[in-house]
Amino acid sequence: MTAAERFARLPTAAKLLLILTAVLLPFGIALARLGHTGIDQAKAALDERTRDQGRIATRSIESLIARNALALRLVANGAIAGGTDDACLRAQRTLAIAPAVSQSFEIDSPDGKLLCAVGEIGNVAGLPIVAPGDIRLSILPNSGAVAIRVGLIGGMATALVPAEELRLAVAESGGDVWSLLLRDEGGELRILAPARDRVNDVVMSEQPIGNGPLSVRVGVIERQITATDRILLLLPVLMWVAAALMTWLLVSRLLIRPLKLLQAAVQNYQPGHGQLDLPGKLGPATEIQELRDAFGRAVSRVEQSEQELTGALDGQRRLVREVHHRVKNNLQVIASLLNIHGRSAESPEARAAYVGIGRRVGALSIVHRNHFAEMEENRGIALRPLIAELVAELRVTAPDSARAIGIELDIDTVHTTQDAAVAVAFLITEMVEYVILHSPNEPVEISLRRRSELSARLRLSNQLLNPDDDGDKEKTQFERIVAGLAKQLRSPLDRKLGRYSVDLPVFPPG
Repeated sequence: MTAAERFARLPTAAKLLLILTAVLLPFGIALARLGHTGIDQAKAALDERTRDQGRIATRSIESLIARNALALRLVANGAIAGGTDDACLRAQRTLAIAPAVSQSFEIDSPDGKLLCAVGEIGNVAGLPIVAPGDIRLSILPNSGAVAIRVGLIGGMATALVPAEELRLAVAESGGDVWSLLLRDEGGELRILAPARDRVNDVVMSEQPIGNGPLSVRVGVIERQITATDRILLLLPVLMWVAAALMTWLLVSRLLIRPLKLLQAAVQNYQPGHGQLDLPGKLGPATEIQELRDAFGRAVSRVEQSEQELTGALDGQRRLVREVHHRVKNNLQVIASLLNIHGRSAESPEARAAYVGIGRRVGALSIVHRNHFAEMEENRGIALRPLIAELVAELRVTAPDSARAIGIELDIDTVHTTQDAAVAVAFLITEMVEYVILHSPNEPVEISLRRRSELSARLRLSNQLLNPDDDGDKEKTQFERIVAGLAKQLRSPLDRKLGRYSVDLPVFPPG
């Protein structure tokens, strides 16, 4: 079965859905690819934004520390340049006008001895000694701050940046930072502690600050594409699916279902067994309702016409039956008249002629009677009862010396046309009569066997039948007659010693 044949056998609703899919599927695929690309781009943008927020938080801390280190270096260098006496006081006065700079610091000698201090710094004795121009960053866990030590000409300066100031710097950056941790080789400083346990949607990153071992570990909440975002991005695809399904549903409800109801009513209708019951409600489609009404009117007209044809056919059947009846009666009257004239004939030849004609009229009457019996069934003439009745009639009309002739029958149940039945009846009559008149003591075998679906073979066997014996004038006439009857059956007569055969058309078995 080809693809076109399989498609033709599908229901209309399935065909419509396939057509809509074939037409709209390329657009749906294109829209789906665009939606998928949009989702990927949005996801990449959110990932980049998450990484940017981590970098911004790191830069905010790095900027705050760098500003404090620069300010501390400048003011401390100036203060030491003016002498070690009151160096911290001079530096404090300068830092007081600098915004967002730590006001707690100390100045040490190049060997790490304290020269002066401002504010509470805590114990920074463990910090390493730095050379002039160098900067070292260290975490003081106990102080909760980041220590900045810068190298000066003639000493060192150390300041603390508290964790609170670092937290404010991160908050001012505007990032959605979930956690932030500073750490170096000696310890850690928690700037932002996580409010709750979130692991799956947090992106962690770590970046160094300055030249030292200090690094910032930032955790930023990753922005995910929500189900609503996906629906909005895939809205064109959903619209395509909804349009295809809605079209299929509307066609199924407004067209296919009413037509199926109408089809079921038509299939349940049996002519002659009540009126056609069409459904009253077939949906809002006025065209289908008009189709229902038109079909009802057409069926009514067909029923009326069928009734008229049935009446005319009954009349014709009665007329044909009457004609057949009259023809049968007329043939019987002719046969009776021939018998009467034959009995009153004076010469034997005349009586034999009347009897021969009567036999042929009787054979025709038998064929006509059997045709009249089978005509209403439209199956043709049954040859088995016809041949049996014909043989009985031939025995009755045979001379007294041939009344005991043996005729054996082997007949299949086959049916044929009236023309073929007439030829068969005359053929059997001619051959049986020839045997009766010339060799009444020899038995006759008549067989009729189906050879195929549309043919059967008639065979008559008797020792008198001899195709080579044609010296007799009467035998020559007999051969001419049976050959002509075989031609009416459109089959050659197969002559063999003691057996004549001929094929005849029959109806298929049923």
